[in-house]
Amino acid sequence: MDKFTKFTGIVAPLPIINVDTDMIIPKQFLKTIKRTGLGKNLFNEMRYTKDGLEISDFVLNKPAYRLASILVTGSNFGCGSSREHAPWALFDFGIRCVIAPTFADIFYNNCFKNGILLIKLPQSDVDQLIFDAKNEASPMISIDLEKHEITCHDDICIKFEIDSFRKHCLLNGLDDIDLTLQKKNKIERFEIHHHLEQPWL
Repeated sequence: MDKFTKFTGIVAPLPIINVDTDMIIPKQFLKTIKRTGLGKNLFNEMRYTKDGLEISDFVLNKPAYRLASILVTGSNFGCGSSREHAPWALFDFGIRCVIAPTFADIFYNNCFKNGILLIKLPQSDVDQLIFDAKNEASPMISIDLEKHEITCHDDICIKFEIDSFRKHCLLNGLDDIDLTLQKKNKIERFEIHHHLEQPWL
């Protein structure tokens, strides 16, 4: 998993509440177990017509936001089913951070395990970021995970909170497998001892 320390990117405003995982990546794209290739179908039913043509007024189809890597959105983002394909689709598109007032719990955990930083902010701060993203000629912000800071235009700074363990994992690029491998020596010692003690197993 890539390390997340400091990051600057284009912000795409998606002022919608209760965006569920089926909106993020519809069920017909869940056949794969690969983490790649899902970005083209991110928000598929909002991005494309039934004929596969782009819907021009959807935010990610607009020229200013086609390369967005930060999403600012409404409350309860990621609700619905627990499909891990949702963070896979976001990451494959290029989204590295999602900012919202609240997130669904399972989606929240899945994103951190896949290298996506989720930031919870008060509604007033989210509203301001959405307003700025819609109205700035260059809708970009910088995120410093170590300092818990978001820097906007005119050097406006917004502080955020994050769980220390999740922060540690993102800063060091550690997913669940990496965390397990940190215990490799202890696991191997246990296996040797266990085999000596119970060779019939």
